[in-house]
Amino acid sequence: MYALRIVGITFTALVLAMLGGCGYNSLQQQDEQVKAAWSQVLNQYQRRADLVPNLVNTVKGAVAAEKDILDSVVNARSKATSIQATPELINDPAAFQKWQAAQGELSSALSRLMLVVERYPDLKSISGFSDLRVQLEGTENRIAVERKRYIDAVQVYNVTVRSFPTNLTAKMFGHPLRPNFTVENEAQLSKPPTVDFGTAEPTRTPPQLERTN
Repeated sequence: MYALRIVGITFTALVLAMLGGCGYNSLQQQDEQVKAAWSQVLNQYQRRADLVPNLVNTVKGAVAAEKDILDSVVNARSKATSIQATPELINDPAAFQKWQAAQGELSSALSRLMLVVERYPDLKSISGFSDLRVQLEGTENRIAVERKRYIDAVQVYNVTVRSFPTNLTAKMFGHPLRPNFTVENEAQLSKPPTVDFGTAEPTRTPPQLERTN
């Protein structure tokens, strides 16, 4: 019995050593980092979606003539929130791409609304508008930060999944490549977005997002 126990302990130690040497532990750690980063991305996009109804309700009286723009924001928000954004979304590249497209549509609609409301200086006097402007600006900034963290986490993870011999371990234990965001100009991610409803300066259009394998 004692001999069997020693054999079992030795075998377990060998297995653990092999798993560590082939990158198993690194894959687990990096996978958790990707999931954590993705959760923060979802949190910030959800926060933006929660701000949209208040924003629309606050400005719609002052910009009633811009009904098409207001409707486009409402519709884009509805489409974006209709896709169940769960941690498992990053396991499905097609679903990730669909979610990404919906978020991009909402970003575009909000950008158009921002440009429109700059033509209505009376908005500054509407109760709650200034606070919403600050909240939206902060949320867009946090989205850029959390998206960048996710990009970095996925890049590290995907390199591990592609590298030998960890690619064999990844395949054995079911660790696929994660879909990622890309932007045409990565430097834009480090710049806080402009959300200024009181000037005639155009706001910066959020960078386009694409899926990469």
